[in-house]
Amino acid sequence: QVQVVESGGGLVQPGGSLKLVCAASGRTLNKYTMAWYRQPPGKECEWVASVTTNMPGISSSSDYADFVRGRFTISRDDVKDTVYLLMSNLRPEDTAMYYCNPQIVGPVCGSTGSWGRGTQVTVSS
Repeated sequence: QVQVVESGGGLVQPGGSLKLVCAASGRTLNKYTMAWYRQPPGKECEWVASVTTNMPGISSSSDYADFVRGRFTISRDDVKDTVYLLMSNLRPEDTAMYYCNPQIVGPVCGSTGSWGRGTQVTVSS
């Protein structure tokens, strides 16, 4: 059952930028620490970034895998019930299918338990 819809992927040249969007579909995301994962061709699913929930008086915080730190920014909009991943200075090795899941679901990347079907990012000249 699809519970999020990922979008924003596409073909981009090295050094370019993309903004991925993870929109809730029938289930709120606001109470979950949300994460982006990715699965490069022929490789395992890997964690990319996480953002905690917003709480009264306490803004959310984020964390990143070392291979994207300084290039990617994760954020969330609780009014729109949406999570974003702004990707800059993209590299060919960022080519992957990207998935959005609550962090408690873990790195399932489209397999059983995944909340969405993912969005493809291809970085190539």
